[in-house]
Amino acid sequence: MSLNRELEQLVAACHWIGGKGWAPATGGNMSIRQGEDFCLLSESGKDKGALTCDDFIQVEIATNRVPSGRKPSAETGLHTLIYRLFPDAGAVLHTHTVNATVLSRVEKSPALLLQGYEMQKTLAGQSSHLDAVSVAIFDNDQDIEALAARIARFAAQSPLRYGFLLRGHGLTCWGRDVNEARRHLEGLEFLFQCELQRRVLEAK
Repeated sequence: MSLNRELEQLVAACHWIGGKGWAPATGGNMSIRQGEDFCLLSESGKDKGALTCDDFIQVEIATNRVPSGRKPSAETGLHTLIYRLFPDAGAVLHTHTVNATVLSRVEKSPALLLQGYEMQKTLAGQSSHLDAVSVAIFDNDQDIEALAARIARFAAQSPLRYGFLLRGHGLTCWGRDVNEARRHLEGLEFLFQCELQRRVLEAK
């Protein structure tokens, strides 16, 4: 698929995310890989439900350098980290949903374990509700470089798949292309909502 077509799909995904209220108040950021050396990342401060192809900025994956001098998202370093860690990652979506934000604070362990849900099969490589899906949770940090370094150290010891949560912040997920990243986002959000409601009901 051409880069222009992939970018159009990313813009459509952003409008879908905005319509669901998953990136409120210009929050969140999205990107696609542009060859081996660059990615195209959403510009800072833009309403994700109204993005156009012109609102994506070229960023060098190895250095976070922006050739145009425009201002990309604050979490640029997390997108480039994912592209460095996972050569097959073609798109990254970062959202600020209520389910992801609340669960990341309620769950005190370093990972959220999901098991017993048929919708786990929306995640690449998952074939049964009996398997456990582990979603890593990292403490939030305004120092993105330090946060990226912590995530990289974790990834060197334990596999990161599909995405991770930032405590009190939101979900970052990825896929081989926009469609897979979008499927992972929707699947994980459904699972987060189920898990959150299960915990509320069990606490009564």
